[in-house]
Amino acid sequence: MKKFVTTAGNTVDASVQADIEGVLQTYETALNASDTNTVLTVFAPDGVFMAPNSPSTVGADAIRAAYNGIFQAITFDTELTVEEVVQVAPGWAFVRTSSNGHVTVNAIKQRVPDANHELFIFQKGDDDAWKIARYSFATTNPLPR
Repeated sequence: MKKFVTTAGNTVDASVQADIEGVLQTYETALNASDTNTVLTVFAPDGVFMAPNSPSTVGADAIRAAYNGIFQAITFDTELTVEEVVQVAPGWAFVRTSSNGHVTVNAIKQRVPDANHELFIFQKGDDDAWKIARYSFATTNPLPR
C-alpha cells in the first residue's frame, strides 16, 4: 500500500492516520490473498459494502457471502494508494483511495487491468479500533468500446 501524503489543508492526527492506514493495509493484504476471514476483521459488524451494479451488502454475514463470491470469481493483485484521510468527528473519518493492479478472472484464467477509486467511511468502535463502516468503489478503467 502506498502511504498517505499530507496535502495543504488536510490535517489528521498522526495516530489516527496510522491506525486507519493499518486497517487499509490489512484489507489490501486480505484482498490479494482472497482471505474472506481477514476481510471481515476490518469491517464493523454492521458494515455496508456497496459494489457497483449491485445492491448494498449489509452486515457481517452478507459481507462474508459477497467476498466469498468475489474471491471465487476473481483473484486480485492490486495496490491501494491512500489519497486523503479526513477525521470528521472523534469516532468518524473518511478515506479516499485509489487502486491499481490486475485481477485474474478465475474461470478463464485471464489477467486484466484493474483500477478503481474508493471511498471508505471509518467508525471507531467501543474497543477504540477503527473499522470500515461503509465502503464503495467505482472503476477508473476506460469503458469498453
